[in-house]
Amino acid sequence: MKKYLALYMATGADFERMMKESTPEQHKQGMEAWSKWGQKHQKEIVEMGAPLGKTKKVTKGSVDSIKNQVGGYSIVQANSHDEAAKIFTDSAHLMMPGTWVEVMELVEM
Repeated sequence: MKKYLALYMATGADFERMMKESTPEQHKQGMEAWSKWGQKHQKEIVEMGAPLGKTKKVTKGSVDSIKNQVGGYSIVQANSHDEAAKIFTDSAHLMMPGTWVEVMELVEM
């Protein structure tokens, strides 16, 4: 089996809206949905991952604060890229408007 990195994506505006407008009940429902998804896919999940915080862009001459569209990550294992992507079709992340998941193979060197 190969390993795949999944990035939980949304626009900056959508992330901000989710944080500001979600009620405690919606947050609870979201966490329950994540737990249910994680249990369903526990055999494929290598690392559940976590939400990500602020970003720094490092170049040869500078370090700058930036914003991007990545909100979190997970690592899964599957026989193919398509199988790995299908794991996320019922992800709790997709319950939120304007979100998507990007799945990429981790290439062994």
